[in-house]
Amino acid sequence: MAKPILVFDSGVGGLSILKELHSHLPEQSYYYLFDNARLPYGELAEDELITGSVALISQVVAEIDARLVVVACNTASTLVLEQLRQSLNIPVVGVVPAIKPAALLSKTKHIALLATPGTIQRDYTHKLIQEFADDCHVELIGSSELVHIAEQKLAGEPVALASLEKIIAPIKAQPVDVVVLGCTHFPLLAPEIEALLQKSVVLLDSSKAIAQRVRYLIGEQGELSRSQKDKGVIALYTGMINEGLEKTLATYGCSSSARVLISG
Repeated sequence: MAKPILVFDSGVGGLSILKELHSHLPEQSYYYLFDNARLPYGELAEDELITGSVALISQVVAEIDARLVVVACNTASTLVLEQLRQSLNIPVVGVVPAIKPAALLSKTKHIALLATPGTIQRDYTHKLIQEFADDCHVELIGSSELVHIAEQKLAGEPVALASLEKIIAPIKAQPVDVVVLGCTHFPLLAPEIEALLQKSVVLLDSSKAIAQRVRYLIGEQGELSRSQKDKGVIALYTGMINEGLEKTLATYGCSSSARVLISG
């Protein structure tokens, strides 16, 4: 039996990555692990985020015998990839803000990065901007509240449109034509963001690039199957979830779910 792919995030944001992976590689089996007990990651101290994430991912990788890990969280990816790769002997794929394609696509050379405060402040992010968007004006908008709004949406609660409109107001006020969704939670709010912006703006995320990278790595392992049989997804979480979120997980192909007891 083929080993599963582990997709990790702080909450439900990584479902946007999981959906793309499932579309590209439906024959693979998946575990979706979300650390909702410590959500949102953008507000955690760096040491706590690194230590906790690496320990949790390593624990679950050993338990399920994963073949590959996707860190479907921009905030975590900017910090934990190096240490995680040192701790594991399987491929680890991270998510980074789509700054490069945004800069290439923008006609006004005025783009926006919508991300968590942690991602906005990280040196890694500013190096991406310096390297790939030096010819652009980049609006940096950090919000943890958007993470909560996305979580509430997938839990079956109404979207707080007034709060969302206030957050994206700087984008409406400037000649921005490309918005980088620099948190995997944010594509879940793309329809609402597009409706509130009331202008032609391209919303970019990294899901397709991640799916293509994973497909390449699985192909390198010599185990790309021609079978298109859906193997399904098992969801794992560290906190508590409600019935609404259970239903949402099911719509993303999760056949079962369970709470992870964190060792140590």
